[in-house]
Amino acid sequence: MQSNNMSLMNRISQQMASMSKGQKAIASFILNQYEQAAYLTAARIGEEAGVSESTVVRFAMELGFEGYPHFQKELQEELKVRLTSVQRMKASFKLAGREDILGAVLQSDIEKLKRTSDKLDRNKFNQAVDAILGAEKIYILGVRSAAPLASFLGFYFNLIFDNIRLVHTTSVSEMFE
Repeated sequence: MQSNNMSLMNRISQQMASMSKGQKAIASFILNQYEQAAYLTAARIGEEAGVSESTVVRFAMELGFEGYPHFQKELQEELKVRLTSVQRMKASFKLAGREDILGAVLQSDIEKLKRTSDKLDRNKFNQAVDAILGAEKIYILGVRSAAPLASFLGFYFNLIFDNIRLVHTTSVSEMFE
């Protein structure tokens, strides 16, 4: 990712004059519709701008990013700074459309799972699995909003392992005791 104090929107605006016709179309779409663009796939931005997905990826790389996901993350970060939470909700609602909010949520989850899969270090994951399999006791801890996830994991681990200890409490200080 390009380390530059200038905002992404300003960088796009300043470099627009030297861009190709297709890149200008992408830049124009992003500058005018950044609330939507931050959450669209490269293919969808390509559709909106009338260019190919690969042109969108090259556009991101021309701006100094390793690829489109890095560009998108930077655009989302900038969007967070620019918009209040209410504005973000309105933008995502407008993007999804009232008639297909489920489709938008599912598509968002699919994209998040794909990014997770792309970034996951499989060796470290396998090491974690080996550590769990070799553990004498497995302690599962979750407080506040993570407590239901800990209970869920504890339930299913109890079906597989005999050495599970689910630590649950309503008080963080009690947990340490």
